[in-house]
Amino acid sequence: MKILVLNPPFLPKYSRTSRSPAVTHGGTLYYPFWLAYATGALEKDGNEVILKDSPADGSTVDDVIGLVREFNPQIVVLDTSTPSIHNDVEVAAKLKKVNGCFTVLVGTHPSAMPEETFKMNDKVDAIARKEYDYTLKELAKVLEKGGDLKNVNGLSYRKSGKIYHNPDREPIQNLDEIPFVTQVYKKHLDVKNYFYAAAEWPMVMIMSARGCIFRCFFCVYPQVTWGLKFRPRSAENVAEEFEYVTKEMPEVKTIGVEDDTFTIDKERVRKICRLLIEKGINKKIHWWANTRADLDYETMKIMKDAGCRLIIVGYESGSQELLNNCNKGITLENSLMFAENARKAKLLVHGCFIIGLPGETKETINQTIEFAKKLKPDTAQFFPLMLYPGTRAYEWAKQKGYLTTEDFRKWVDVKGHHETILSMPGLNSDEIVRWCGIARKRFYLRPSYILYKIKQSLLHPSEAQRTIKSARTFFKHLFS
Repeated sequence: MKILVLNPPFLPKYSRTSRSPAVTHGGTLYYPFWLAYATGALEKDGNEVILKDSPADGSTVDDVIGLVREFNPQIVVLDTSTPSIHNDVEVAAKLKKVNGCFTVLVGTHPSAMPEETFKMNDKVDAIARKEYDYTLKELAKVLEKGGDLKNVNGLSYRKSGKIYHNPDREPIQNLDEIPFVTQVYKKHLDVKNYFYAAAEWPMVMIMSARGCIFRCFFCVYPQVTWGLKFRPRSAENVAEEFEYVTKEMPEVKTIGVEDDTFTIDKERVRKICRLLIEKGINKKIHWWANTRADLDYETMKIMKDAGCRLIIVGYESGSQELLNNCNKGITLENSLMFAENARKAKLLVHGCFIIGLPGETKETINQTIEFAKKLKPDTAQFFPLMLYPGTRAYEWAKQKGYLTTEDFRKWVDVKGHHETILSMPGLNSDEIVRWCGIARKRFYLRPSYILYKIKQSLLHPSEAQRTIKSARTFFKHLFS
């Protein structure tokens, strides 16, 4: 079948696949990697597919309407996010009017709130919930043969004015059988459109596993989409994709391993690293990975030897009480040791911090800012607590009466930057956002940090390129 897989138009450079979808201050734009994985599965099954990323290439709704008229797909799959859901549903309705295509929404928001999403517009035909690669593949077969949609697990659909929810689909167990996502990028996307502020550019993003065993109460993908079980690709399969990138995409300087927690199975990580070293890939390309603050030095060291340049960690807070309140499962001592070991291993660190965790006060915010300065990551982000349907954080705020609105358009401001609809006693939503700005200024405008970045840029010209590219966007927001 002809299938259009669409990251729909919304705001320019809107990073829909990010764990906190928004237009970022540092210019980061994620690949639509979940759409791309589904595209690979659909193409492998014999479908004719176009993957279109509108926020990345700047295309408008009119542009996409023109594409639908020209390509005439039978199915249009549209990615979604909480802040853009009203827009995404409207785009689906407009495209259905063009040629009567079967419209399918995917993503965390409709997975968590399928009934509410269907009620937004009667032109939405279906929702492929949670992990949707094989749900879409099976849906295409059923539609092509005129079969019954009730047999497609993981699908919610509309029929004769009624909504039906089929049983959940079992998660994919053999992730090695899905085509490399980088093959899909090479065929459908322009790698120069994508950017990660802490990484060398151009870059690609891959997943070496799905699911996460940890229980952080705010993290949306493990709770809504992939589940709390760890499903890894084989070490050999991951190393083969690294090799593919070095041979077929020579312009790429960095590979981002965007697993929720790449280092869950440390022995597997070491095996991947040994393979990269044996193949000489460590001398050809750098990479980064999401880690956890309990990562040991020995694993960091072999990651560095295997070409890893950057590790990303959720420090979250400088208050142990707040870490406990959000079920983070780490200690401040873990974070301090992690930072020391990363410096020893000569790995750059991007540290993530959250303002607005349960129990947050102005005092704990100041503790977090001072803790961030003490940890000395290469870069840091300070986000308000973002509350997404389907997470325990969302339910906590709703039960406490801390939500200022349930209008999902308010999750970002008019420019697409993060807002928060969380308002707690003693700390309202405006103050939480304002404190994020204060934290960024106090972290980045330190003379010691500025001197560090100047020295880094002089010693490593490749670092200067990504720093300058990010700073052009970031400093506009820092002083706004």
